[in-house]
Amino acid sequence: QVSPVESGGGLVQAGDSMRLTCVASGHLFSTYAMAWFRQAPGKEREFVAAIGWLARNVDYDDSVKGRFIISRDNDKNTVYLQMNSLKPEDTAVYYCAARRGATVYRTPGAYDYWGQGTQVTVSS
Repeated sequence: QVSPVESGGGLVQAGDSMRLTCVASGHLFSTYAMAWFRQAPGKEREFVAAIGWLARNVDYDDSVKGRFIISRDNDKNTVYLQMNSLKPEDTAVYYCAARRGATVYRTPGAYDYWGQGTQVTVSS
């Protein structure tokens, strides 16, 4: 079991960059696939990016492809989301999620452990 905790959110201007950090304390972090989701007010939680056990399987939503980069450091039990060229529509609460297994999924229900979320606000 892991307990993800996100950090790094805040207020930025359109075009800026920001890096989110998720520290997933617990055992056997390297056996978990990790993902980032986001949820804007009044909307459902949506997939952003995911990364597998050894960082060789990655997946991005089309809305962030080419702008965001997901990475992980298993020695630090940490997953990152580097967000570049931020847009106002990226504004949301960003959640870190974990599931045991190598496969990455785009559906929130596939993930068992969630962080509390960190707010990202991008002004125009």
